[in-house]
Amino acid sequence: MATLRALECLVAVLDCGSVTEAAARLHMSQPALSHQLAALEREIGTPVVQRLPRGVRPTAAGRAIVADARAALAAAERVVHTGRAVAAGTDGQLRIGCAESMTAGLLAPVLRAWHRRYPGIYLALTEQSSADALAELAVSGQVDIAVGPQPSRWDGSLDVIGEEEIVAALPAAENSSAAIAFDDLARQPIVHYHPDNGLGTWLDEIAAHHGVTLTAATRTRQVTTAAQLAAAGLGIALVPTTALTASFSGAVASLKPHLTRKVVAMTVTPNDPLVQRFTADLRRRGVPVPASIAAQLTRR
Repeated sequence: MATLRALECLVAVLDCGSVTEAAARLHMSQPALSHQLAALEREIGTPVVQRLPRGVRPTAAGRAIVADARAALAAAERVVHTGRAVAAGTDGQLRIGCAESMTAGLLAPVLRAWHRRYPGIYLALTEQSSADALAELAVSGQVDIAVGPQPSRWDGSLDVIGEEEIVAALPAAENSSAAIAFDDLARQPIVHYHPDNGLGTWLDEIAAHHGVTLTAATRTRQVTTAAQLAAAGLGIALVPTTALTASFSGAVASLKPHLTRKVVAMTVTPNDPLVQRFTADLRRRGVPVPASIAAQLTRR
């Protein structure tokens, strides 16, 4: 296969009309340039330039391939330019997977900052309701970085962003100073989660550890929906604080004992400069809790 160096020599010779001038432009010796041209001619099986007493001119084959040679060189230059731009954080694409409950509170502020700071980078977002599903997206190469709870199994690179508390979402009228014990949950209707949502399975396991079975009054796939249904009086919803906004109309209470889980960033390409930069921004921001929610939990 013809090398880019051989194509570069062909274009330079035809532009300059002289082997001597072309060699000087490319900072090569004349024998080295002639060697590249000879290799190209062997590859395609015919001469590409005709040597004249004063200079050179293209053969029919040379004229036929020079446009493609220029295109190949331009493409190679774009490859280098794009690679350097990605490395510098000014261009490229970053594919992000995120737990649905964390998109608004945790991820959206970082995405907004990146859109302003790196307008040349395209950010693609995929949401999942299961930590294991997020891990699979990363392993299969469908996302570059996955942000969510720690999955049941993960062998790649993992950065801990912080911890989020799991709290009880209640109607505003039930605002009190007491935390809610797991024993209390056994006597309450629960706004629970569809089996597709990994949070539901995890909560059932935690409740069983405390000798409690959660009784579902209704089920939903969305954590934010569960919180709103609890605020409307359909039951208690166990939700992570990352799913609650400052405008949440219900009340919240800590569980007794406190229940937390790690929030992590997973990737199989930890040396990718965009992944490193995005993960660093996530770590700096941490896992925020809306002030109105934090105030309620502090009072309790």
